[in-house]
Amino acid sequence: MLGDETEPGQRNIVALLRAFPDVARKALGLRSLGQRVTEVIGGRGTHPVSAVAGGLSAPLSKARLETLAKLAEEALPLALSLFETARDAVLSREDLLFSLPLETHYLGTVKDGALDLYDGELCLRAPDGSTVEFPEDDWMKYLQESTTSNSYAKPVSFVAGDGTLLPFRVGALARLNCADRIDTPLADGELQRFRELGGFPCHQTVMYHYARLIELLHATEKLAQIAKDPEIASDQVRALERQAPRRACAHVEAPRGVLIHDYDVDANGIVTSANLIVATQQNIGSINRTIGLSAERYLADSDEALLNGVEFGIRCYDPCLSCATHRLGEMKLEVAVRHQGVLVREARRS
Repeated sequence: MLGDETEPGQRNIVALLRAFPDVARKALGLRSLGQRVTEVIGGRGTHPVSAVAGGLSAPLSKARLETLAKLAEEALPLALSLFETARDAVLSREDLLFSLPLETHYLGTVKDGALDLYDGELCLRAPDGSTVEFPEDDWMKYLQESTTSNSYAKPVSFVAGDGTLLPFRVGALARLNCADRIDTPLADGELQRFRELGGFPCHQTVMYHYARLIELLHATEKLAQIAKDPEIASDQVRALERQAPRRACAHVEAPRGVLIHDYDVDANGIVTSANLIVATQQNIGSINRTIGLSAERYLADSDEALLNGVEFGIRCYDPCLSCATHRLGEMKLEVAVRHQGVLVREARRS
């Protein structure tokens, strides 16, 4: 919304408040509602405390249920307004929208063909549209981790039937590619528009942003549905494990993509080994390829255009390292472009 000609130090919420105060206030207001929803359910808006092994520490009180319903009612029109504004801003930049195409496989969670963030099977969608579904317990049959000498991140590949290792992506774009439908009406209607624009499966990296907006709409619609569901008033909120301790896997859709936890325990239930397969490491190969596409696109432009283009490509994925390595208005970045091992261009923002 601020435009790529804006100085890096001005591409933030403070500048957005100056340029589009109504939009920025709505965005901050919706974020606040989300924090309050988390507080109602989790006891705290950040780092919730109510989750315990087997479920929740206590059922929701009548007062909390009423608060949840009010928050859901307030959130939906706000989300719809923001969605339309942000979608129009994204779609107005066709020069960027189709600038970083990258064909890969995609991994997301589906339940009966519908997008799901918590429950269901892992679904892997191939570029030709075919799918493979599997439970998280079988992740090692389909996914393979590796290590490299130049990074702490463990790249993850999909293992095809013939043993070939194939790149795949996770996150908002992958989730929409893996689902046949969305089980909330507004988001499902927008999914059809998304596919008309980007194809199916969609390989346009920049459309991660459009996909996130559709998921924002879906989340607020889903909140409104859940707030009216009498089942959330149940006092049965915890299942106690009565079997012997055992190895277990679980997965969930974190905002950045599929998150798999795999634990081994001893006879006393003490964790003896743990493996976390997080979204950024699943995307790391595609992030690297996108950096190459960005560098090629902006190679003949100014240093700032090159740096900004590379950063833009990385942020399409919203990787964990993106928010861990910069401060407001200050993104330190060094880009070295090599062709067949020979350095052809350097740019640096210090």
